[in-house]
Amino acid sequence: MLDSALAALASLADPSMLLMLLIGVVSGLVMGLIPGLGGTAAVAILLPVTFGMEPASALALLIGALAVVHTSDTVSAVLLGAPGSASASVTMLDGYAMARKGQAKRALSLAFLSSMAGGIIGAIGLTLAIPLARPLVLSFASPELFMLTVLGVALAAVLSRGNVIKGLTAGLAGLLVGMIGTAPTTAEERFTFGSLFLGDGLSLVAVALGIFGLAEIASRASQRRGDKQSVEVTGGWGSGIREWLGHWSQVLRGGLIGIWAGVLPGVGATAGTWLAYGQAVATAKDKRKFGKGDPRGIVGPESANNSVEAGDLIPTFLFGIPGGVPSAMLLGMLLTYGIQPGPSIINEHLDLMYMIIWAFAIASVLGALFCFMTVRPLSSLTKVPFSILAAGLVVIMLLGSFQDGGQLGDLWVMLLLGVAGWVLKSTGFPRAPFLIGFVLAIPMERYYFLTDSLYEGFDWMLRPGTMVFIAILVLPILWNVFKWFRARRQLGADDDPKSDSAPDAEAPLKNSVWSLGAAAVLLVVFAGSLVLSSSYSPDAKLVPQLVGWVGVIMSLVLLLTEIRTRKQAVAASHRVSVDATAYLSEQPALAPAGGTAAQAGSDSAGKHVAMANQGAAGASGTSTGSSDGPIRGLSAAGLAAGGSTWGPKWTADASFALRTFAWMGGFLILTALLGYLAAISIFLPAFLLIVARAKLKTTIIYTIVFFVLMLALPSLLPIDLPQGLLALWL
Repeated sequence: MLDSALAALASLADPSMLLMLLIGVVSGLVMGLIPGLGGTAAVAILLPVTFGMEPASALALLIGALAVVHTSDTVSAVLLGAPGSASASVTMLDGYAMARKGQAKRALSLAFLSSMAGGIIGAIGLTLAIPLARPLVLSFASPELFMLTVLGVALAAVLSRGNVIKGLTAGLAGLLVGMIGTAPTTAEERFTFGSLFLGDGLSLVAVALGIFGLAEIASRASQRRGDKQSVEVTGGWGSGIREWLGHWSQVLRGGLIGIWAGVLPGVGATAGTWLAYGQAVATAKDKRKFGKGDPRGIVGPESANNSVEAGDLIPTFLFGIPGGVPSAMLLGMLLTYGIQPGPSIINEHLDLMYMIIWAFAIASVLGALFCFMTVRPLSSLTKVPFSILAAGLVVIMLLGSFQDGGQLGDLWVMLLLGVAGWVLKSTGFPRAPFLIGFVLAIPMERYYFLTDSLYEGFDWMLRPGTMVFIAILVLPILWNVFKWFRARRQLGADDDPKSDSAPDAEAPLKNSVWSLGAAAVLLVVFAGSLVLSSSYSPDAKLVPQLVGWVGVIMSLVLLLTEIRTRKQAVAASHRVSVDATAYLSEQPALAPAGGTAAQAGSDSAGKHVAMANQGAAGASGTSTGSSDGPIRGLSAAGLAAGGSTWGPKWTADASFALRTFAWMGGFLILTALLGYLAAISIFLPAFLLIVARAKLKTTIIYTIVFFVLMLALPSLLPIDLPQGLLALWL
């Protein structure tokens, strides 16, 4: 092992490897600053660049980006009070408070050094995991590997924040999409509808960038204003560095918590940072300063969010269970190189594992160093309106998707999945299980048929390792069912409106006609897969049929839940309507001579209707009442009709998101007709002027820079630009 570790370190001394690592670090720092992107977008955008590279160079590039995204996302959290990612929101509590006191450099130095230390602690944890897990991993056979793939999808869904049924349904949908193409056991085409393009399956880059990248752009493209009210980068770096040394125990504890959160699939950096913050508060003697600029509220969470990414690599590479979206893409990249996780990677590619560890540790140090040196220009990037950044991101992401298969069909698939990803996000479906299911679909099927051919019946389930994995799979499900029944018993017969229908900033269309429609579409998709797969050979249809039947059951449960929620909201609205209509009809009789009806309502009647209004608002996730009056803004006719209380039917953000997708579709049409460079020349200025409402000078400079960059890119990197029909005719 020591020889492999030293050989891996020597390989990183190669100039080309160092260059790849530096490019990854810079890309990760920039991506970490842009809200909503982070490690997912950093890996997905860089993934196409790795095609044709050696595995070591490709991993150095991707690990360099992944190791530092949580280092730079702190900048906007501290200086603007607007975190670059959800995990950075924990740092914002004390970091922004400290910066407003004129101590921004102190807060940033604490954050940068803690992130660096967290990355190093995570790398050490990954190093120790190899000898500890090696005997276990080498004992795995096909039954254990099959159960690990099942476990990866199930745990990502069960442990995801939000509705477990939605998480499982999303994971099953990802498995189904991953089965498009040629069956791994019979070489039979499935779900291709006779298309040669779909015969090879869908591109991992197109799926990842669609479900996460384009969906995120559509969700945030309406932000036409940047943050202008940033605090000055003042204070002293030295005071923060000295203070950081005094909190080494918090750094260590935060790093260990982050590793544990990374090992558990579906937990992620956000939960890890909050756990680290919670332990910092719990172990502090004086808790009064937390949230007001306490350094312990920065050190622990920042150490955790970087070590999470290293901890996530432990189950990904050693067991083939990706705990998050970036690690799922890394796993997919390894599979394309023919590198199997588990026993294969330990026996045949141990030097690659140690190269990953060295790259993670070195990137963490470089990331902190770059942030110290470039914090001012980095902070200015956070002030750029997202709608302006969105135009360039669309161009880069679509170009990245094209590099995998070199076909325009990948771009259309990416756009369709972008719409699907936006709907999933807006209606409360976790998207991580979808991508993990997509990546693990073929390995799951391959390991199952290998197991089925080697064992009689279900004898393989009696193996000790398999029984342990089944227990790990079942226990979280039983725990969630227990919590659900306990909550129902405490609430009594009625549902808790706060938990069932409360508005969600991350899922604004949850419990609405949109979520009802999403459940119905998923039911149709799973039912359709059953019909289509019924004509396949027995071996080719076995797993699709199993996924289809479970998906039908899950989506049917979702559909019935949505219908039930709607009925409860309408019933609550009807009760309010009767009370409010009666109150309105009594107003003239109550009004004094020469007075108005509004002046005549009795206090008791007003309070009665106001309380009823609040109950309906809670049940529907919308607000119908106001502090200005018991029924302000509601007409008698509207109340008598029952109103529209069950979630939004249409929102301004939804309209803007769909228009953004229409712009993307227009860009693809221009690309197909004129080619990529000509399409950029038309799309970028039009999008910037009409959608982002950018200034003419900004638009011209932006377009010229991107045109020149795309013109020079094929000569700098192994990248091809899509050619349109016009180029073929000429």
